[in-house]
Amino acid sequence: MTLAPEPVILDVSPAGVAVVLLNRPAKKNAFDELVIAGLAEAFETLKGADHVRIVFLKGAGDTFSAGADLDWMKRQGEHLRADNEKDALALAKMLKALHELPQFTVALVDGAAMGGGAGLVAAADYAVATARTKFRFSEVRLGLTPATISPYVIEAIGARNARALFASALPFNAAEAHRYGLVHEVVEDEKGLESAMSRLAGLAMENAPGAVADAKALVRHVVDDVTRIRNAVPVVQVAPGHVIDSELMHDTARRIADRRASDEGREGLAAFLEKRSPKWSQ
Repeated sequence: MTLAPEPVILDVSPAGVAVVLLNRPAKKNAFDELVIAGLAEAFETLKGADHVRIVFLKGAGDTFSAGADLDWMKRQGEHLRADNEKDALALAKMLKALHELPQFTVALVDGAAMGGGAGLVAAADYAVATARTKFRFSEVRLGLTPATISPYVIEAIGARNARALFASALPFNAAEAHRYGLVHEVVEDEKGLESAMSRLAGLAMENAPGAVADAKALVRHVVDDVTRIRNAVPVVQVAPGHVIDSELMHDTARRIADRRASDEGREGLAAFLEKRSPKWSQ
């Protein structure tokens, strides 16, 4: 009896570079319950892996991810509503786990990223796509909506672009994905992805890991706090789309003070003044 290959493979180098590989090339790395569980397990492992400095997310074969597996969707259609909600919640929790990893996360996207696959791209901190890559939020063509991925896609591309792409199911290419903000770089081919991977891994080693985690948490907190302020009465808006109150100012001041007083903060400043590399980059 031949065992099916692991749908998700996590590999971590001694230097602290992690690669999470979607490993269903015959199925275009489409999501099913096993892929979702495998990704969730990988992200849970990485959350506590202090030695990991950067996390790359890739797809085996010629496709990053075609979205939901059709057989899985068929099984979902036969489930009770409660079971469907449980499956959807597992996907939502997995995406949130990726979004909240303390390390810098990078999606390396080739071939296609459809539906939930594009959601993975949006949930990562940074995305690099090959020029040939195609994207699409095709859920409405199936009578569905991209609900679980929507918080990350809207954060990445904005509400109006999300409405246009969600409601139209319009296919778009890598250049358009870059214009929307879904990807940060477009490279020519797989060699370009490898080059970007090497360059970004090198940059990650120059950055203090604790500061990276705090910087990511800072963005989440400020976004949440600005939303809170906007919903309060009265609202003080100091610039279009930028609202600040005393609580937010004090909070951000506390956060930078904590970083300055931290071991990393002291080491980083000392290294700069002494014109040497900080300990974390050696």
